[in-house]
Amino acid sequence: MDNERPWRDAIGGMWEEIGNLQSDFLRDKGLRPGHKLLDVGCGCFRAGIHIARYLDWGNYHGIDRDLDILEKGETELSDAGIPPGSVNIQCDPLFTFELFNTNFDYMIAQSVFTHINLNDIQRCLYKAAKVLEPGGKFFATFYEDEGLHIDTEILWSESQALTHSDADVYHYRYDVLKFIAEQFRLKTHYIGEWNHPRLQRMILFEKES
Repeated sequence: MDNERPWRDAIGGMWEEIGNLQSDFLRDKGLRPGHKLLDVGCGCFRAGIHIARYLDWGNYHGIDRDLDILEKGETELSDAGIPPGSVNIQCDPLFTFELFNTNFDYMIAQSVFTHINLNDIQRCLYKAAKVLEPGGKFFATFYEDEGLHIDTEILWSESQALTHSDADVYHYRYDVLKFIAEQFRLKTHYIGEWNHPRLQRMILFEKES
């Protein structure tokens, strides 16, 4: 527990580990300072402080539904030496990515699909397809149901997470997410294991060129 900054625990803890993991992953997948990135479910900027430092001024964008956690994140940005004017932040629960009035080369949603239902995932992908540049990449993590766990739960032993098909925390089949994405002309690529400490898998949605 981080008693001085409880908001870090509110978003799942592992502040340095998962923050650095996302930043390193994106850079390994081709993110460069001149690219525009949208951090979906940015929270209090666990990954954002690393990514915003790396990107050129104004290229980091973050969106989250929780205004309180965003406001707590201002402390993290300040302590990381990131000027407020160098990042673009919006509070919105409906994935209204058009609020930024720009298109993105990269998007990432870490532990967002794990907490929303399929209708909300559909909305997120529909909105993402509207703002991704041709060839743009949207990486998202999810708990993968490799079987058909409709009426049963999955216990992820390393993290003790208990996931469900119809309640938070959610698990999903890859082919279901792929089917949804294809309706919006997003190509889907399975990445799977990416060293996430809680065993969330990674999926890539790519805007058709």
